[in-house]
Amino acid sequence: MQRHRYEYGQDPSQWGELFLPDLPTGGKHRGVVVVIHGGYWRSTYGAELGEPLAKDLAEHGMAAWNLEYRRAGNGGGWPGTFQDILVGIDKLAALAGPHGLDLGKVVALGHSAGGHLAVWAAGRDRLGRLGLPAADRGVQAHGDGVGLTGVVSQSGVLDLAGAEKLNLSNGAAATLLGGPSSDVPERFRYADPMAALPLDVPVYAVHAENDDDVPLAMSAAYVQAGRLGPVPPQLVTVPGDHFALIDVTSEAYRTCRELIGRLLR
Repeated sequence: MQRHRYEYGQDPSQWGELFLPDLPTGGKHRGVVVVIHGGYWRSTYGAELGEPLAKDLAEHGMAAWNLEYRRAGNGGGWPGTFQDILVGIDKLAALAGPHGLDLGKVVALGHSAGGHLAVWAAGRDRLGRLGLPAADRGVQAHGDGVGLTGVVSQSGVLDLAGAEKLNLSNGAAATLLGGPSSDVPERFRYADPMAALPLDVPVYAVHAENDDDVPLAMSAAYVQAGRLGPVPPQLVTVPGDHFALIDVTSEAYRTCRELIGRLLR
């Protein structure tokens, strides 16, 4: 297995690490998995949460891009976090040639807040129609780029309006977006994966049955809202708590890995 770290911007949090399985000479990887960590979008948590997952995926023959990004408290929030996710995924275009990456299949694996960002990024081609005030349009500059062909969300915060209503993690959604929805309604709509439905790429909303950090309702609401789309999202429940999903020895994580393999076929 190989590991390569690359920056995609000047900020200390704008980097990713590429984990690659060994290939025969002249070989090419079968797609790429973008690993997006959680932590309720706050700087308390970082890419160390995604590293075991990226390493495990590479050990099972899948190229993985463990993406770090600016979070609320270290230059992220609105719009930095959203810009970083898109630019960080787009960095794969420059890495494809040197590392034999196949960008025909680019799948995101996102946990918790990372699940939100992964599913949000999958709808990047729909963001232009959602509308934003002129002062907020910087995040639209990267609407075109490397598109995701599927997502496995791990207990993702997929209903941003619902997260605000439930005051999840002491107002994490408002912290991310710089205010409550009553003050910045356009931002909330733009940042909510629900607003980009229906998507034309598969989304597996995997949720832990005993999750006390992100309620199952977050995934269930998203799946229900997208049920009539061309590629309806699917709800998959797994045993364990919120962190079982990122424990590479758990049944919950193994289910996620199997779904990623399915999306990369």
